[in-house]
Amino acid sequence: MLTAGHQRVDVLGVGVSAVDPHLAVEEIARWIENGERSYVCVTGVHGVMECQRDRTLRRVHNASGLTVPDGMPMVWAGHRAGATWMRRVYGPDLMLAVLQRAAGEGWSSFLYGGAEGVPELLGERLVSRIPGLTIAGAYSPPYRPLTARESDEIVDAINDSGADLVWVGLSTPKQERWMAEHRDRLKAPALIGVGAAFDFHAGLKPQAPGWLQQRGLEWAYRLAKEPRRLWRRYLRNNPAYLAKIAVRPPRLTTTEGRRP
Repeated sequence: MLTAGHQRVDVLGVGVSAVDPHLAVEEIARWIENGERSYVCVTGVHGVMECQRDRTLRRVHNASGLTVPDGMPMVWAGHRAGATWMRRVYGPDLMLAVLQRAAGEGWSSFLYGGAEGVPELLGERLVSRIPGLTIAGAYSPPYRPLTARESDEIVDAINDSGADLVWVGLSTPKQERWMAEHRDRLKAPALIGVGAAFDFHAGLKPQAPGWLQQRGLEWAYRLAKEPRRLWRRYLRNNPAYLAKIAVRPPRLTTTEGRRP
């Protein structure tokens, strides 16, 4: 019988981990302490709906060590399925919680993603915010696909840094694909895709107020801040998600993630 921390809720074919923030941090810590290698998808409605259109991406989510419920709709789906212990595992908060643990344990981090200069700025902000934190390296990849040589060079740079944690800020679905593609080549036990957390913690974008987040309305706040970039995503995904989840209710499973 799997523990609650390893159960998943089937949300339209995506296995969302039935966890709370504490369980998520403890699982990541276990990977590092035991030398296991896995990755974390931080997902909400956007990620689930992208998986409806891309079977490979769905396999990536289901093969993760954790696919945490980043949005309140994922938590509500879990509660509907019977996973009443589930709580939101918000990507930016997960990042801070794991980094606080990392500072105490002596784990180091590599920051991969963000626009030019962002991961370096993020590293500076995090080190000043969390005493004892070690940032082993930072890299902002170009928007175009990397060449084979460039890919090899960044893999070598991350491995040579000795990082225990690789934080990936490429946004969904790019970060999930990157983690799955590079998992076997990277020595770091934990790869964690946190998307907009890079910009939030670097102080470049504001986060939605907590009361909006708890009501599942963070999307409205972000849409108001970035309408040109996000209107199509929310117009396409949110109504479709509600329609599909009404027909295919979520269910609690005991299936652990498997490698793609």
